[in-house]
Amino acid sequence: MHTSSATAALPSVVRRGETAVTPPAAAAAIRTDDPSTDLAATAATAEGWVSSPAGLPGTGDDDPEERTAAASPAASDPGRAGPRATGPTGAEFTRPCGMFSSLRIRNYRYFFLGQVVSNTGTWMQRIAQDWLVLSLTGSPLAVGITTAMQFLPMLLLGLFGGVLADRMPKRRLLIATQGAMGLLAAGLAAMTIGGVVTPTFVYAFALLLGLVTVVDNPTRQAFVSEMVGPKDLANAVSLNAANFQTARLVGPAVAGLLIAAVGSGWAFAVNALSFAAVIGGLLAMRTAELRPTAPIAREKGQLREGLRYVRERPELLWPMVLAGFIGTFGFNFPTLLSGFAYDTFEVGAGQYGLLNTAMAVGSLAGALLAARRGAPRLRWLVGAALGFGALEVLAAFAPGYWSFAVLLTLIGIFGLSFNTSVNSMLQLATDPAMRGRVMGLLVLVFTGGTPIGAPVVGWVTDVYGPRLGLLACGAVSALAALVVGLVLARSADLRLRLDLHPGRGGRVVAFVPRAGARERSELAAAC
Repeated sequence: MHTSSATAALPSVVRRGETAVTPPAAAAAIRTDDPSTDLAATAATAEGWVSSPAGLPGTGDDDPEERTAAASPAASDPGRAGPRATGPTGAEFTRPCGMFSSLRIRNYRYFFLGQVVSNTGTWMQRIAQDWLVLSLTGSPLAVGITTAMQFLPMLLLGLFGGVLADRMPKRRLLIATQGAMGLLAAGLAAMTIGGVVTPTFVYAFALLLGLVTVVDNPTRQAFVSEMVGPKDLANAVSLNAANFQTARLVGPAVAGLLIAAVGSGWAFAVNALSFAAVIGGLLAMRTAELRPTAPIAREKGQLREGLRYVRERPELLWPMVLAGFIGTFGFNFPTLLSGFAYDTFEVGAGQYGLLNTAMAVGSLAGALLAARRGAPRLRWLVGAALGFGALEVLAAFAPGYWSFAVLLTLIGIFGLSFNTSVNSMLQLATDPAMRGRVMGLLVLVFTGGTPIGAPVVGWVTDVYGPRLGLLACGAVSALAALVVGLVLARSADLRLRLDLHPGRGGRVVAFVPRAGARERSELAAAC
C-alpha cells in the first residue's frame, strides 16, 4: 500500500513535555487536526496559518469545559482517554462526547440550522417534481428520465467539481452554489404556477440543477471538516444526515398538502425561499474559527492525481466501488416509490408522501445511531449494505401498503447507516489537500451512476412492474456487498470466525487474522 509523505509523517499523539519535530511536508495534513495542540500550531505557523489558544475565539469550540489535547488528563494519561481509534492516514480520533457533540461548535450550529430549513424545502421540491412529471406524463419512466437528467452532470463532470472544491475557498463557493439553486427553484415555480410547464421544461431544470450540484456537493461535504475537528467529524457527518432525514419527515408531508391544495408550483416557491436560511448561516459564521485547508494551486494532472490516490489505497477504493453499486441500483426510490404508489397500491399524493416519510423515519434513526457510534469500520459498512439489499428484496414481496411502509423504515435505517459510514470513513482516511477530490469521486460514484440506473429501473418498472424493479435493485446491492466484503477480507488477510461460546467480552462473530498472516496492516485495522 502506498502512503503519501505527509500522511506517513503524521504523529499519532503528542503528550505534554514531549518535543516533536514536524517535517514541512506534513504541515498541511496536520493543519486539520486539533489546532489547539502545540504540534499542530507549529505546523500551522510553518504554513502561514495562526491558531488561537484553546478556549479563546478562533478555536471553533464554544464549550468552556473543552480543553486542548495537550492540557487534558486524557492526554497525559492514556488510560483515562475515551474510546480511541486510528484512521487509515494514521491520525487518531476519539468517539464523540455525545450524540450531538458537534453542535457545541458555533459555526457548525449555524450551518446545521440553515440546512434544516433548506433541506425541508429540497424535499418538498423532490416530491413535487416527481409528482408533477408523473401527472404530466403518467409514466414512471418519465420520472426516471427526470432523475437521470439531474444526475447526468455528476456522471460527466463530477470529478471536476472535486478539483474546484480543493482549489477554492469552500465557504464562498457554497454561498454561490446555494444562491444559484435558489434562483433555479424560483424559475421552476414561476413556470408551474403560470401553467406553462411541460416535461421538457422540467428535464431542463433538472439538468441545470445537476450542473450546480456537481460543485456544491463535494464542496459541502468537504466543508464539514473545516467547521469541526477530526474528533467530531464522524459525528458531524451523521448529524448532517439526521438533519437531512428530519427534513425528509416534514418536507414530503408539507409537499403533499401543498400539492393537494394549491399545486406543485408553490412547493417549488417555498424551496426557493428556503435557500436564504443556509446562505444566511454561511454569512454569519466566524471565519477565524474555521479550520480551512489551504487551496491548492491550479496545476495540470490534479484530476489524475486524485484518481491515483484512491486507486492506491484499498481502504478508499473498495468502499468507493460498493458505493457505486448501491448508488446506481439501490437508491432509485423516486422511480420505485412513485411506481408502487401509482400502480401497485393505487394511492394519491398524500399516501405517496407517507411512503417517503416512512423511509425518512428509519433514515433518521440510522443517522442518530451512527452519531452515537463514532468512528466507522469497514465491516459495518459492508454489513449495512448487505442488510439494505436484503431488505429491498423482502420489500418487493410486501403484500400491502402498510407492510411495505414498515419495510421502508428498516431500509432507511440500513441505507443511512451505509451512507454516513462511507462518507465519514473516506474523509477520515483522506489527506486534507485531497479531500475535495476524494469526496467529488464519492459523489460521482454514488450519485453519478443514477443516469444509468434510473432509466433502467424505470424501464423495468414500466414493463414488468415496481416489484420486479425493487427486487432487482436489492439483489444487485446485496451481491455487491458480499463481493466487496470478501475482497476486503482477503486483501487484509482476515477470516470470519464463528464462536458459539465466546466467553465474557468475546464476540460470536469476529474477523481475525488468517493463520500465517503477515504483520497487521492499516487495512486490517480499518476492518
